[in-house]
Amino acid sequence: MTQHYADTRKIDPTRGETLADGSPNDGDRIEIGPTLLALREWEAAGLTAPNLEAMRDYRWKRLTQHIVDRDYGGLLMFDPLNIRYATDSTNMQLWNTHNPFRAVLLCADGYMVIWDYKNSPFLTDFNPLVREQRSGADLFYFDRGDKADVAADVFSKEVRDLINQHGGGNNRLAVDKAMLNGIRALEAQGFEIMEGEEVTEKSRSIKGPDEILAMRCASHACEASILEMFEATKPGMSEDAIWAELHKANIKRGGEWIETRLLTTGPRTNPWFMECGPRQLQNNEIVAFDTDLIGCYGICVDISRTWWIGTDKPRDDMIYAMRHAHEHIMTNMDMMKPGMSLRDLTFKGHQLDDQYIKGQYGCRFHGVGLCDEWPLVAYKEGYVEGAFDYELEPGMVLCAEALVSPEGGDFSIKLEDQVLVTEDGYENLTKYPFCPHLMGEI
Repeated sequence: MTQHYADTRKIDPTRGETLADGSPNDGDRIEIGPTLLALREWEAAGLTAPNLEAMRDYRWKRLTQHIVDRDYGGLLMFDPLNIRYATDSTNMQLWNTHNPFRAVLLCADGYMVIWDYKNSPFLTDFNPLVREQRSGADLFYFDRGDKADVAADVFSKEVRDLINQHGGGNNRLAVDKAMLNGIRALEAQGFEIMEGEEVTEKSRSIKGPDEILAMRCASHACEASILEMFEATKPGMSEDAIWAELHKANIKRGGEWIETRLLTTGPRTNPWFMECGPRQLQNNEIVAFDTDLIGCYGICVDISRTWWIGTDKPRDDMIYAMRHAHEHIMTNMDMMKPGMSLRDLTFKGHQLDDQYIKGQYGCRFHGVGLCDEWPLVAYKEGYVEGAFDYELEPGMVLCAEALVSPEGGDFSIKLEDQVLVTEDGYENLTKYPFCPHLMGEI
């Protein structure tokens, strides 16, 4: 049978010019996205794809409104996750985190300009909300050497001109993260530098309808990837080999990267936060992991599970710890609803047994979107008055955490679910089951 180019160049040959999310059905397109594998899995699961044009418009309007509400002339972003939120574009994301060559200025009138890598201005052509593509925001020493101040001066003058044209000349400029030369140059232009992270974190905290659809799809892809990792896991495999299965499954669905290396086995699970390594899983041992996964559409799916791999039953203290961890996240999750204060999420609900306090996780909940995001809900031992005096709102998505790690023990239990705050309560977006062996069900 003859294959026509019009079909072979498509991501999904069964569709027309666009995919279900509204993006071009063209394998040669500029922007990245889910693969056919993920699209087929979502279709089989009855999931609705996001409308990417509507999602981008929602984010742009939300950021702009936050700028106007604070009486800023604009918002200057260097953080690649904030740039992703503002433009939905990527460019060497991990390299960009420690070599900040990209910047986006969103002015108070909504005019948006990106400074990108000099040879890749085309990477935002798909998004008409980005009105100009420039270069020259690379102010780090590796790239500019002893003349970074000269480049910063040129860049700051461009920002000055844009704010004069599109920010009403307002000198109050929010900046999220910038190199020291950049800050000094902007201040020399007369700008009063404001806290940009507060703007972006608050903007990103409330998810729009299409962001929630994107998160449902990304969560499904992540859980399918976890299942592949589970099915591949066998005694004798190294932690690195097990972890590689999740990376592979994520990437082949159009996911993007994994932020940490939090998968360990047996006694290496305690204390938590060791990174996966060459240790080989033995029969009758625990595997614990935290996905920290940046999946399809750049959405973070941050869930944790602990598995028992073996022919014998887990010990009684392991089963107790697993049930305790499960009760912890489920009881605390039941408190989630609009109007619930973050303080109450800290001091009310389920509290860990004394034997687990020293090893408890860094937070009870944290926001999640394109990565771990604002807000953070601390344990009472780490609570700081005035740091998070806010309430839950519909559209927030938080991860409910539990790390049950016996002091001086030889195992830990790590559990985490990703939860949407709805108009009248919450919806647990995480569907992946808990290990029945550790739950004492088998």
